[in-house]
Parts: sequence; structure tokens; C-alpha cells
Amino acid sequence: MSDNVEETNLLGLSRKDYLGSRSTLCPGCGHNTISAQIIRACFEMSIPPDRIVKFSGIGCSSKSPTYFLDKSFGFNGLHGRMPSMAQGAAFADATMNVIGVSGDGDTASIGLGQFKHLIRRNLPMVYIVENNGVYGLTKGQFSATAEKGLGLKNQGVNPFLPIDIVKEALIANASFVARSFAGDPTQVRELLKAALSHRGTAVLDIISPCVTFNNQDDTLHSYQWVRQHQAPLHDITYVPERRSIILDEFKEGDVKEVVMHDGSVVVLKKLEKDYDPTDKWQALKILEDEEKNSWFLTGLIYINPQQPTLFDYVNIVDQPLNRITGEDLRPSPETLDTINQGMY
Repeated sequence: MSDNVEETNLLGLSRKDYLGSRSTLCPGCGHNTISAQIIRACFEMSIPPDRIVKFSGIGCSSKSPTYFLDKSFGFNGLHGRMPSMAQGAAFADATMNVIGVSGDGDTASIGLGQFKHLIRRNLPMVYIVENNGVYGLTKGQFSATAEKGLGLKNQGVNPFLPIDIVKEALIANASFVARSFAGDPTQVRELLKAALSHRGTAVLDIISPCVTFNNQDDTLHSYQWVRQHQAPLHDITYVPERRSIILDEFKEGDVKEVVMHDGSVVVLKKLEKDYDPTDKWQALKILEDEEKNSWFLTGLIYINPQQPTLFDYVNIVDQPLNRITGEDLRPSPETLDTINQGMY
């Protein structure tokens, strides 16, 4: 193939069809890397851009949807209220792919209640937290995920223990929980693919260093610290249903396959740890070990593809609710007579 021929996916679309506006975030911001991997994941999975809806709240992270998928409908709402908007849109048309982008402040502070209630309902959507430990948009105050003892130039020293978004998601009975690092784009991309094929709320806590306000090398949200302390649980590969599953490249270590509802497969190759991401109690234990040993665990931490979703509980119809006509919704005269007779 000529070098001048632009690569296309199964839909005949090029990567340009998945781009957004030029980023206005700081050069080097990890959020830009995450946006790039969302573009690449959706392109490689051949998801039509107009079948994706994207939502965000307030903060640097919530600006991110502007920078990917400009052919997708998007809405930037109130601080911490992204889950409500996403749920409303998902109910209007359950056939759409929903992507929510939030931040550590938007999720772990003002939006913590909405985050937890969304998870327990298991609404089908991808929930990305671009986590940098500071309020970058308002000049670098501590967020709820900032580590205790962190010192920032204009804020002093943080006296409070941090909220761990991954632990909060697990305790709230999330059906898909992962953590990654913006400095590991390959892992971010494969986790995004798995999340996009998961039927339920897929929570991705992605450490995304702030190069302007939380940029000391010894802070837990810096590129340098994460690179030195990162401990991947496994190599992860997403295999679409349309491809044959070939595991020749996995010659050493155990391999675990997690089959998703749509027939796609997440292939996990064990590294140095004997870890099963379908065991919730093991996930909680390894997160406790992480905190004690100052590790930074990344990968697919927990998944339950069989957990019922909110749509299962309410028995939502296949036809999008926003396309049901008044005639379809109006009970027939016979049905109304039956209801009225039952009231006597």
C-alpha cells in the first residue's frame, strides 16, 4: 500500500473522522494523551462517531471531550453532575455508546454522590476520571485525591487522607474497574477498548499528571513518581469478536480470557503476580497491599460481565425512547376501560 493512502477502518472512515478541536490545555498535559487514545480506540473498533455521545462536568478534564470525536454529540454540564446527564441520554437511546469524562475534583469532591449512585445502578457507559490531584482550572488547589502531606507552592501542605477512586468504585459494586497512567498510552488504549465493549459502568481511573501545578517529581501524580512505582498487574489485549483469538505471542506466564457480552475477548497475561480480575475480594486485598507497599497498580482490577445493568432492571424496550411517538405511548380505549373497571 502506498504511503500516501490514508488508513481506514471497517466503516471506511479515517482517523481524521474521529478527531476533535485543537487542544487548549497546557503542552504536556496527560489529558491530551488520553484524548488521543480515545480517538485511536474508537477508530480501531470501527465505532461510528455519530453513535457516541460524550458528557463532562467542570474542570480541565471536562474540557477534554472538545478535543476528540467532533462528529459526536457532546454536552458540558454542571460541576459533578455529569452522571445525571449521561443517564438521561442513555435512557433516551440505549443503542448509543456513552462516554463520560470527569476529573478527580468533578468525581471525588462535589460529584462523589452522583458517581457512587451511577455505579450501583450499573448504567452502560464508560466513565473516565482524568486524575491529577489538583484543581488545575482554578490555579492548583488540592483535590480530594491529593496525597496527605503534599505541599504546593500557593496552598501549603495537605493535611487530609486522599480518596481512592478505584476503591470507591469497587465498594459501590462497579462491574468494571481499571486504573492506568497517561504515560502508558498502549495500556490506556487497550483498557478503553475493553471498557467500550463492556455492558455496564466501566470506571477508568487514569493518573494524568498536571505539568503546571502538581509537577514535583516526588508527588504521587507526577510522571516521574508513577514511572518509578508503576506495577502492572498483567499485559492486556483486547480482541474483537470479528478476529480469531491467537495467543502465540503469550509464550510465558498464565493467560486468562474474559469473554464480554458482545463476543469480544479481553486477554490478560500474568506478569509477576497471580491475579484474577474476576475475584472482587482479591481486588480489594491487592489495593490494600498497594497502599502499604507504595505501589502504583495499573491494569484491569475487576470485571463482572454478567452483572445486570440498569436497563435490565427496568426492562427497557429496544426502540429508542426519544423516537417513540405519542400514538405508541397512548393506551388504547380498551386498555383504559380495563384500568377504569379495576378502580371500582
